Amino acid sequence: MNPTMKVAGEGAGKPKGGREANLILGKARTDRPTREEAESAIRTLLLWAGDDPDREGLVDTPARVARAYEEFFAGYDADPVEMLNRTFEEVEGYDEMIVLKDIRLESHCEHHMVPIIGKAHVAYLPKNRVVGISKLARVVDAYAKRFQVQEKLTAQIANSIDEVLQPRGVAVVIEAQHQCMTTRGVHKPGVSMVTSRMLGAFRHDPLTRREFLTIVGNPASSVGA
Repeated sequence: MNPTMKVAGEGAGKPKGGREANLILGKARTDRPTREEAESAIRTLLLWAGDDPDREGLVDTPARVARAYEEFFAGYDADPVEMLNRTFEEVEGYDEMIVLKDIRLESHCEHHMVPIIGKAHVAYLPKNRVVGISKLARVVDAYAKRFQVQEKLTAQIANSIDEVLQPRGVAVVIEAQHQCMTTRGVHKPGVSMVTSRMLGAFRHDPLTRREFLTIVGNPASSVGA
């Protein structure tokens, strides 16, 4: 295992009931503010920053930001379980590793509400069925387009694939740069964080894990490319 990787524990990221379970399963909150309330809050932030929300350059900014947030956080309205439920069994007995690498990842830090930009590598060892490869990318987006910490994001992606497909193993590696430390705070650009979640054969079989890591290459070499 690459020494820079952080491996989530076996129980990490599992639904624990209540509001958190709803978000993991893709059920959005029902008590959201109205669009008008959201735009009013953005106006307040513009005032707090020291600018005039009524000047020409900012007069439409609250509406633009609200629309952007709909795109940034579309994952709250997505159901990863539903995405993975349509599978295929006619694969001529294929049971070797399936890897989708270099999936563009765009998320937001839940501590500072600034972008997390990077790539995800996802693999699984099918048992009886496979899922369309686009669904794996959609699952990554469904969890990424929420407020996140990278460790939780990594575990959520792996756990959902494991629970729905029930394969012989799942592996997820995420490599990303966090603007909460590159554009503020310690101001350390060029630093990437690498996390991994290994389940089943990927966790217990060193050869399987090594094959996956060889396929995805050096995770820290291409972040931001």
